[in-house]
Order: sequence, then structure tokens, then C-alpha cells
Amino acid sequence: MATDAKRPKIDDEKRVLDPLKNFLLWCDSVKLTLSDKVYLSKEGTAAEYGMLAKEDIEEGHVLFSIPREVLLHQGNTNVKKVLEQGKKSLESASGWVPLLLCLLHEYTCTQSHWKPYLSLWPDFRKLDQPMFWSEEERDKLLKGTGIPEAVKTDLKKLQDEYNNIVLPFMKSHPDLWDPEKHTLELYKSLVAFVMAYSFQEPVEDEDEEEEEEKEPNPPMMVPMADMLNHVSKHNANLEYTPECLKMVSVRHIEKDEEVFNTYGQMANWQLLHMYGFAEPFPTNSNDTADIQMSSVYKAAVQVAQSEADKKLLMDKWNMLCEMEIVGEKGVFIFGQSGSLTYSELYTTLKVLCLPVQDFEEFRENEGWEEDEEDEDDKMEQALSFDGLTGLSEEWKCLLHAAAALTLDSYSEDVETDRKRLEDQGALAELSSRERRALYVRYGQKSILQRLQQFTKHTT
Repeated sequence: MATDAKRPKIDDEKRVLDPLKNFLLWCDSVKLTLSDKVYLSKEGTAAEYGMLAKEDIEEGHVLFSIPREVLLHQGNTNVKKVLEQGKKSLESASGWVPLLLCLLHEYTCTQSHWKPYLSLWPDFRKLDQPMFWSEEERDKLLKGTGIPEAVKTDLKKLQDEYNNIVLPFMKSHPDLWDPEKHTLELYKSLVAFVMAYSFQEPVEDEDEEEEEEKEPNPPMMVPMADMLNHVSKHNANLEYTPECLKMVSVRHIEKDEEVFNTYGQMANWQLLHMYGFAEPFPTNSNDTADIQMSSVYKAAVQVAQSEADKKLLMDKWNMLCEMEIVGEKGVFIFGQSGSLTYSELYTTLKVLCLPVQDFEEFRENEGWEEDEEDEDDKMEQALSFDGLTGLSEEWKCLLHAAAALTLDSYSEDVETDRKRLEDQGALAELSSRERRALYVRYGQKSILQRLQQFTKHTT
């Protein structure tokens, strides 16, 4: 083969310019092994980066293996000691502050061990989670989905966390952090990065008899694993061992097929909120729709005949609140096969529809004494879509009205969204944000419509 003396220099330049190639060279250097049956790509994948099969892959094949030393977390960087010493002052509701401080340092450090990995994301705004949208855009496209409220809460929490915990800590360690460089804006971007790409190792139950629940493991960044995209019908899964983390195929993967991991059983609103994407309708088998608990109460008040009935309903609702079965900001969740919060919903419907004497007895006894296991199965079946037709007309009326109140909370009606989805030309003309918001909205509305169909008044 002919050689060219200038060739290595060109390759070096390309390596600097191509973050993906640079990352793969780094993977080799840190003993992160990638199967020769797969490759990373920015083309032919569901998102910016993804993994594709070069050839057919059998079930159980190790697609890549990541040594634990390569994982990026607060216990594995050169700021480890400082973060450990300040552990008490870094406690927060999210539990993310140590990792975020670690990322603030590593992301802006030119000599960072993880520079080739972090350079894959020169601009976190490409993630395009709704936290980067304007408030007007969120309200216009996502009203009724629960996302605008979740984002508002996130932004308030992260701002408080930065001002009250992160900033004082950085100021006390000026040799490692600089508030001029490590700004609230960068912190917000890194929160989005952790939301979209971090992993949490499952907590192992060493003693199943221990009553106290163990604290969840803190999040960590897992190079290579976070390049894989998600679908509910995934074909790969991350396995944790003491020495390394391994991505393993869970079924046969065809040549040229994308390799998909799972982020868990995620509804489209959760995927958009946390990761910045949504599965096209109707492919997400884990999609859900929420009905505000207070909407069921409002539905009951709407049909109350007298002031005495309304007073009784208020007593019933207050009792349910005291029992912590419902809450003002709580939701009843419906999935593809019916209610997922069937225990709370069943009790709520039962109490709201109790005759006055039965309610007085219920209040005196502070609930019912029943066989919990049998009762649980009974409630689940009764509030599945298959079981809804067997409910009393009173219960069905409340569910039907609560679903209607929920459908009214969206800015677009069901028919308008349905027509957009079915018209491929109109769908193609939508912006990426409009299309993702449509998948979220219509997925929820279709579940609420099913609920309404099964609870129609039949007499």
C-alpha cells in the first residue's frame, strides 16, 4: 500500500474536529470495549447519536462493556475529596448537587479525563427539553399535559439549589470553581444533561426482611450507554456487575436495526419532560393519562342536588385527605389497560358515593377491615377498561365527568389533534416541538376518550 507522509497529520486534524471519532479513541484507551457487531452513528438513528447493528446479533450478546473506573460521578474525580468533606452542606431534595458540581468542574476543565466524552455535547440545548422552551410555547403546546407545571417546579428548584447550596460552596473553593464561569445558565444545562443521560444503579436488597427502604443510589454518567436511544419495545438492557456495566441484547437484532435501551416504563409526557423526545403515537405502550384527584371531587359536586349533599361531599373529601388517599395536587393515573392507581381511585369513588349513614359508620371505624390481597385484585379488575362496564352508574358518571373536565383542560380539542396526526402532509409541516407535543397530547387524550367510552351512561 502506498504511504503519504502527510496523512497522519490530516487524521490528527480530523480527530480533533470529529468528536465521535475522538470519543471512540478515548474508549479504547480506557478499556471500554465495543463489540465489532455494532457502531455509533449520527445518521439513521432516532436522535442525534445512536447505535446500529453491522450484522445480525443474537440474544444475550454483550454489545459493550464499561469498566467502573470510567463512570463519571462524584466519587470518581479529582474533586472527590472536597465533595466528600462538604457532603453535609451539599444535601438537597434532588440529591444531584455533588454530581452537578463534579460536572461543572469537569466540563470546563481542559485537562479533564472525560473531555473526549463531554465534548460530544458542545451545546446541551440540542437536548431540547421543555425547560429550554419559552413559557408561552410550553403553555400553547403542552397545556393540560402536566409538563408546564413540572417544568416550572424544576426551574424554581434548580435556581434555589444553585443560589443557596452550589454558589456558597463554589465561593468557598475558588481554586476549583468560578461563579463567573460556572453560571446558573451552565448549571441549568447540566441539570438537563443529568435528566436526559444519567443512570441510577438499582439498590440491591441484601436482606429482604429489612423494613427500612434503602436510599436510592446517586445518579452517574455512563459513557457509551447514554448514546443509546429509548423505545418501550427495546432490544438491549444495561446490566451491573462489580467490575463493569454491560449492555446486553435482550432479543435478536437485525442487521442495520437500531439498538435501543430502555429508560424504564415511561409515558410520553415523562419522556418529553426529562429527555426531550416522545415516541410517535401510538407506539408507546407505557403511555398514561392523569386525572387530577380534585376533578373527581368536582364531578361529584356538579351532580349534588342540594347544599346538604355538597356539605356531605366536602366532609367525605376532607376525610379522604386526612387518610392520605387523595391530595389537592394528586392524580389518578390511567394506562393502556385501565387505572394504575386503582386502590386510591376505588376507595375515593366508594367513599364519595356512600349514603350518609354508611359514611358515618366508615368515619367512626376509620375505614374498612377487609382481606387486603383479595380486595386489591378486586379493585384492579373493577377499574381496568374491561371491568369498567360492571361499575354502578353513579361511579361511571363520576369517572366520565372527571375525564371530560380533564379533556377540557387542553388547549386543543381531540378532533383537531386527531386530524393533524392522520394527515401526513400536515404532520410534516409541524416543527419538531409541535410534533412531539402532539404525540404527548393525543396519547393522553386517546386514553381519556377510552375511559369515557367505557363509562357512558347506559340507561
